[in-house]
Amino acid sequence: MGLRWLAGMRGESRVLEPGAAQARRPSLTGYLNVIYPNKIQIVGTEELNFLDGLDSRQRWEVIHKIAATRPVALIVTKDQSVPSDLREVAEETDTPLWVSTKRGHELLTFLQYHLARQLAAKTTLHGVFLEVFSIGVLITGEPGSGKSELALELISRGHRLVADDATEFTLIAPDVIDGSCPELLQDLLEVRGLGVLNVREMFGHMSVKPSKYLRLVIHLKPLREGEDIDALTRLTGDIGHREVFDVKVPMITIPVAPGRNIAVLVEAAVRSHALKSKGIDPAQTFIDRQAHQLRRLPPW
Repeated sequence: MGLRWLAGMRGESRVLEPGAAQARRPSLTGYLNVIYPNKIQIVGTEELNFLDGLDSRQRWEVIHKIAATRPVALIVTKDQSVPSDLREVAEETDTPLWVSTKRGHELLTFLQYHLARQLAAKTTLHGVFLEVFSIGVLITGEPGSGKSELALELISRGHRLVADDATEFTLIAPDVIDGSCPELLQDLLEVRGLGVLNVREMFGHMSVKPSKYLRLVIHLKPLREGEDIDALTRLTGDIGHREVFDVKVPMITIPVAPGRNIAVLVEAAVRSHALKSKGIDPAQTFIDRQAHQLRRLPPW
């Protein structure tokens, strides 16, 4: 952003904290606002002209009021000359005062995008996160249910690993959750009996992906002896949702039992989810066909 520090260097410990935007208006960053002060105040040509249009007392009051709100920083745009009184007040109140070569809208766009991502709500979920047919899929289940072995088979079938065991998810928009891998676990997959494998080295650079939006959760559930599945679930599948950051993410539960090819079932589940997202529901189609046939039967 081409920033230079002009004054207020003793304010270097001021911090932007996650969640601060919810308690303030209009935003974490914006053009100079005295009524609803932003945490980062951008001072452009119009804002400097506004200050120049005030009489000496009003100017003194406004500048001190700006500093009293303890902004994280003031940024003067386009390498403009900074008024001496603004620099003096920044130095007296330990308010970081920066100047940039960029224009105001460039600074605003850059800061809004990067601050929104850096300060967004984050959480870590247990499971293996993969890209399957271009869809972000989180595979969950009890310890020992075969998540890593399933991931290894899916990778060998051409799908890509994002993260194993602990995936970091970030809410980057009201209904968009981005998943990525912690730096410590990058490219690694732990498989019982084999230990830690480097997927990138084994399968090539195209076998891993740095991040992906979470669109589907597949939960592996051991099929216990004597457990029965109701008729409707057999027709429609065990479909529900899992809430992540209050966002309802579709979840499909797949029973795990000896002899079942879980990798094929996961691929089929992802394809089915993609069809349903386009409005194609095979189970509902079958139900409609059956209802149509019943209506055609002659009355008793």
